[in-house]
Amino acid sequence: MAEASLPDLAARAVAALAEAGLTLSCAEADTGGGIGAALIDVAGVSRVFRGGVVAYANGPKRDLLGVPDATLRAQGSVSEETTLAMAEGARRVFATDVAIAQSGVTGPGGGTPERPVGTVWIACAGPGERRVLERHVWPHDRAGNKQATIVRALEMIIEAAQAADA
Repeated sequence: MAEASLPDLAARAVAALAEAGLTLSCAEADTGGGIGAALIDVAGVSRVFRGGVVAYANGPKRDLLGVPDATLRAQGSVSEETTLAMAEGARRVFATDVAIAQSGVTGPGGGTPERPVGTVWIACAGPGERRVLERHVWPHDRAGNKQATIVRALEMIIEAAQAADA
């Protein structure tokens, strides 16, 4: 997608969801609610947005979103399995058509050879059985990695709504 401002992307996401007649929820870790905050800034968002969870630690991922403890132990909190389970959990908890989730290592510390700083997983669950999973390794500082993740998550919401509306 062409580069757009965060408010523009959020407005486009809300419009695409509304046009497709879909509802949305979020499960966020290191963006700290930034995806939901961008959406909430859009007038009329209440037509499509049901809520979100900031599950930074493993406990809320497990207890609020239903991520299996075995997944967290075996795969870790920054993994495709965990992030997809977070999206599916948010979709179930908020009873929405679509859920977006992310988990990552935004930095400046916390990276490993397998998951270097900047590694982020983003998952989009729904509508129906549609699942999209992406892994990114952003090259920015902490704020830049968070911003890049929020932008890509909003783009994925737009793509999911457009695919459902096609």
